[in-house]
Amino acid sequence: MQIKIDDKAGFCFGVVKAIGTAEEHLSHNETLYCLGDIVHNNAEVHRLNQKGLQVIDHQQLKNLGGKKVLIRAHGEPPSTYRQAEELGIELIDATCPIVLALQQRIRKGYDEMQALSPVGQVVIFGKPGHAEVIGLCGQTDNSAIVVSTPDDLEGIDFDRPIRLYSQTTKSKEDFSLLIKNIESRIEQRHGCIGEGQFVAYNTICNRVANRALELEAFARSVDIVLFVSGKGSSNGHYLYEYCKHVQPNTHLISDVEELDYSWFDHLERVGITGATSTPRWLMEAVAKAIDNYPKECAEHQELVNL
Repeated sequence: MQIKIDDKAGFCFGVVKAIGTAEEHLSHNETLYCLGDIVHNNAEVHRLNQKGLQVIDHQQLKNLGGKKVLIRAHGEPPSTYRQAEELGIELIDATCPIVLALQQRIRKGYDEMQALSPVGQVVIFGKPGHAEVIGLCGQTDNSAIVVSTPDDLEGIDFDRPIRLYSQTTKSKEDFSLLIKNIESRIEQRHGCIGEGQFVAYNTICNRVANRALELEAFARSVDIVLFVSGKGSSNGHYLYEYCKHVQPNTHLISDVEELDYSWFDHLERVGITGATSTPRWLMEAVAKAIDNYPKECAEHQELVNL
């Protein structure tokens, strides 16, 4: 049986930067807190916790005056920076540069919408409550309208200008579908789309957008795909569903313990891949467990026959 790890899978630049920043501070035996899980992968969170990284929530932040707190790649709203300054907290900002640029872009769009008459709307295509989306909404004083499917469009006023942005880890296909639905609603109401009435900005990270095509080629090259991802990863959910569409024999696991070795009966080529929040070491651990399993079975059978 051939086991192949997708060489294009694993941490994106933003996650690598955040984890590297955390490890650098921890290497000096500094006490470091992280505002939320540094990455949506429990195994990696646990590994860093063993090194001393302590995960906190926003409620606990108010008790950390004078401490160092890491802002993860997802970013934070302006209110977090203001609170930290008031409390004397030293923020170690590891916001992904792509997310940071999007925050600034949305802030600019929001200011432009506020200057119009009637006042325009900022709409964000994303997962409600997602850490990145919370940070993006904060750029609009939390007035942005968050939509995750075309069914959420009732919250938009189609008589007012609209500026649409996307969470960086969303599907470009779903984003295109949402644009078509908004355009259709405007045309039904007004007959046409007026100049400046609706502008959509494709703010999906290229790494995510390109991963789908890369993943398609990988999934077609094997008999089974093990997609390794944290259950809370938005990017992981999208890529897993895409992978399963291409290769129906795809299984989502978050750790080695979730392997079912009956999956590999009579198969020749096993593929292992993951989300942009999946550590390489975890995919390698899955590959090692699969590779060792036949040997462990053989050794067990020899003991039984003694």
